[in-house]
Amino acid sequence: MDLRCEGCAGCCVDWRPLDPAAAGSDRTGPRPPLDDAYDLVPLTRDEVAGFVEDGLGDALVPRLFEPSERDDSVRVDGVDLAAATGRPVFVVGLRKPPKPVAPIGTDDPRWLDTCAFLDPTTLQCRIHDSDRYPDTCASYPGHNLELGAETECERVEAAGGGDRLLDDEPPDDLPAPAFGPQALGATVFAYPDPDALDGVVARLRDGEATADDRARFAGAAVGSRPGSLSVDRDRMTEARARARAADSWVGAAIREWTERATVSGDPVDATAEPLAELVRDVEDGAGAPGTPGWD
Repeated sequence: MDLRCEGCAGCCVDWRPLDPAAAGSDRTGPRPPLDDAYDLVPLTRDEVAGFVEDGLGDALVPRLFEPSERDDSVRVDGVDLAAATGRPVFVVGLRKPPKPVAPIGTDDPRWLDTCAFLDPTTLQCRIHDSDRYPDTCASYPGHNLELGAETECERVEAAGGGDRLLDDEPPDDLPAPAFGPQALGATVFAYPDPDALDGVVARLRDGEATADDRARFAGAAVGSRPGSLSVDRDRMTEARARARAADSWVGAAIREWTERATVSGDPVDATAEPLAELVRDVEDGAGAPGTPGWD
């Protein structure tokens, strides 16, 4: 694939507040997610484990689903959840806090929900060249092209963002799709203790999840066995504890951005502090890895 990503970040930012008519939706399949995060990146079990081991468990967030018509389901906090043998199914992705960004040709920074690892100044991923860069991001938009589905690149082009998708041939080495038949225990997990989720599901639905809420799902994902519903309890408990204890630059930046943000889509008050200085204070100062910039 040949993409022009400079100045875009269309796949990293929720740009529905900028152009609701042009922005698409990542709601694929018959199971609506419980949350409203846009373009959540589903991680593999090994990727979740890698983030947890690196002390970046505070960058992770779970996603649960409402059941489709023929799904098994379980009811928690008054919410019907898609389930497998009575266990809520979920994926784990990267958190999207509000950040001051100016993507896809906007003139001034706006408060938009943005991937935790996107540098608002350069609009580049801070982990792009690292072992933590997710397969889903590395292969995007290959699966869309393979299925003939619209890509964020094309949505950006339609919104006046210039040429982005320069080559529409999917690569030959695409990884397995995140929601394919091989996904159980690999990218789609089943939480083993639904009775322990009282209160947790309501907080996830309302966008008020705690660090412990998020950590319990990260732990269950790490403890899962690919191809099955079984969970290694010791591995789950250890990973949950490590995820809960995480106090990385990502978590610190998310707290600071959330504190500063106003309504989604609102302009950022650049007179108070220029964007570059603001990002240095909030992310770089907390230890965020740099980006190379655009050639």
